[in-house]
Amino acid sequence: MPAGSLEWSCWTTAAHIAHDLLAYAGQIAARQTDAYLPFDLAVRSDSSPREVLQVVTACAGLLGSALATASLEARAWHWGPCDPPGFAAMGVTEVLLHTHDIAQGLGVLWLPPAPLCEAALHRLFPDAPPGDPARVLLRCTGRGDLDDRPRRTSWTWCAAVAE
Repeated sequence: MPAGSLEWSCWTTAAHIAHDLLAYAGQIAARQTDAYLPFDLAVRSDSSPREVLQVVTACAGLLGSALATASLEARAWHWGPCDPPGFAAMGVTEVLLHTHDIAQGLGVLWLPPAPLCEAALHRLFPDAPPGDPARVLLRCTGRGDLDDRPRRTSWTWCAAVAE
């Protein structure tokens, strides 16, 4: 079953969350400054949904550990130099957005918590319009409309820091 408006299944979307969390952990741990590290996460295709969630939890822990040991001056590449708070914001946002996608795919009404959305918007979408933080985050990432603003068909976030 598709995860919300995505073409991915709920299972694939959960595996994608794990992939991104691990990739962010690797970037900041290695202090890779000019490209992504040449590794990838492969979740076995016979993994149950519970097992995929265990992988997500493990990768979130790895990102948390990498962030906890990185100095605030550390930089790693994500479409430019990104600091640890930027990687934290991206990790949280991946989890929030794709949990919303999966919930939609499962027919569960769920909105991400406003305080986390507000922090993500502040860091990653500095030009976000005012409004309910969850709905604004969904709108900024092409997952909904907001008041008279139509749904976005493309978007990027600003994780890199000005140097």
